[in-house]
Amino acid sequence: MAESVLQVARLAARAGGDVVARYFRDGVTMRSKESYNLVSDADVESEEAIAQVVRGHFPDHALMGEETHQADAAAEQLWIIDPLDGTNNFAHGIEHFAVSVAYYQGGEPQCGVVYNPLRDDWFEASRGQGATHNGRALRVSPSDSLQEVLLGVGFFYDRGAMMEATLAAIGDFFRAHVHGVRRFGTASLDLAHVAAGRFGGFFEFELAPWDFAAGRLVLEEAGGRITTCGGNPLPLSKSSILASNGRLHEEMLAIIAPHFAVSGKQ
Repeated sequence: MAESVLQVARLAARAGGDVVARYFRDGVTMRSKESYNLVSDADVESEEAIAQVVRGHFPDHALMGEETHQADAAAEQLWIIDPLDGTNNFAHGIEHFAVSVAYYQGGEPQCGVVYNPLRDDWFEASRGQGATHNGRALRVSPSDSLQEVLLGVGFFYDRGAMMEATLAAIGDFFRAHVHGVRRFGTASLDLAHVAAGRFGGFFEFELAPWDFAAGRLVLEEAGGRITTCGGNPLPLSKSSILASNGRLHEEMLAIIAPHFAVSGKQ
């Protein structure tokens, strides 16, 4: 079962990736309420392409997606899909975005694929089988000091207290002498960067399940740790995210938690 769902996840990610790559090349119509929270025709068509692949192999499985599929997170057999993670990058011609496909059983991740179609870049994981990048095994950074690592950060669309709290946390990380902080705008790939040892950690004060469902397993199978920014287990609902190589987790948590407490989120 594990291998078959991973194969389907790959096929589904490829189908969605073909859609977004075509739109990226040919142009896209953006539909949005806010200039900083964009939705595109590519998102919607990609999600449907992914759903068709999954349904073709597992017609009884539930689907949760960013655009049109709203399955209950408590479903026993659940696919969680982000048809285009990094829509703002996509809309501005920046080649850093991904398709994310994950399969959960009984609320636990079983396989995950994060795919950048423009680079043909694949991050994959199966529970208990490790994580890979284009077929090569992934492992988190061995660093045990913030002074040795880059950190990733994400900003939710909120421009109020949450943004201010995020900026304040970044300031404290710089005062802790991290090598630097990067904001790339694609959470699934940020988690993959932690899994690959490129980042020592990553945090964001609000993400949806489709943003982290696949990247979470890639990170965990590469030896990393992921919790909420309050240090609690990650739910399958909107949540804050603190991801690390494990060794830096408590130190990062000590810096982030006070800011998260005043961010307006739980």
